[in-house]
Amino acid sequence: MKTVQMTLDDDLVKEVDLLAKELNTTRSALTRAALRSAIKDIRTKRLEKKHRAGYERHPVTKEEFGVWHHEQAWGED
Repeated sequence: MKTVQMTLDDDLVKEVDLLAKELNTTRSALTRAALRSAIKDIRTKRLEKKHRAGYERHPVTKEEFGVWHHEQAWGED
């Protein structure tokens, strides 16, 4: 693990400290978790954007998934 120095707004530090105390954790642990969560969200949004662009270039056709319709089981009739 590496120690880094960051500049944060005073009100943000207060909120982090309050939340860390409430969750019985440390400022560093809470910050690590928040950064991991933010990185995961950014990566997910990038993948969603990439998928959306792919479907815009190659839209789904009506027949594309229709071949599986007869395979669907909806329960007792």
